[in-house]
Amino acid sequence: MGDVLDARRRALVDQIRQQCLKKGCGGIKQLSTMFRRMDYDFSKCICYRELNMGVKAYGLNISDEDLHLVFDLLDRDKNGSIDFCEFMQHLRPPMTEQRIRVINEAFDKLDVDKNGQIEVDDLRVVYAGNVKRHPKYISGEWTEEEALRNFLDSLDTPGCPDGKVTRQEFLNYYAGVSATIDDDCYFDLMMRSCYGLRPRGSSLK
Repeated sequence: MGDVLDARRRALVDQIRQQCLKKGCGGIKQLSTMFRRMDYDFSKCICYRELNMGVKAYGLNISDEDLHLVFDLLDRDKNGSIDFCEFMQHLRPPMTEQRIRVINEAFDKLDVDKNGQIEVDDLRVVYAGNVKRHPKYISGEWTEEEALRNFLDSLDTPGCPDGKVTRQEFLNYYAGVSATIDDDCYFDLMMRSCYGLRPRGSSLK
């Protein structure tokens, strides 16, 4: 009976995940941001009521009974709250170590000042030359700041960007992208090409 219930809970988490992914590659990260903003006491934990409010506000279709099953799955110590980060880890589409490694490598390159989040100032160091080749910069439609902010906003929460992207948000975003790509090698190549990372297995001399 316990195995059947656990399977049901895992299926429900997958159901929530698929509904998020239907909202686009940034769907899971957008839900993540909503829950983070509900954590008023910065405890990194949410109770069932907060989970229910967040899921409904985000427009996910799941019954109260099924959501209780999901909550029970994650409330391991049965204290009436769940760890927010653990919830998001369950929700992210499964990724191989190879994919997680290259996503972290890209984040580390962008996080120039190593403060744990990507901001416009980081991008100004990494992509200053690229910005000046952007068609809208060349035409005068965008300033350098606007071009950099446009790139940052593409990684930030759709509809309500806050000008910074944490490692968790970066992973959540690319977990959505990862779900659309079957082949590990292609995903790795895509990330390395996009962020100008060294080929896998290479080293500095």
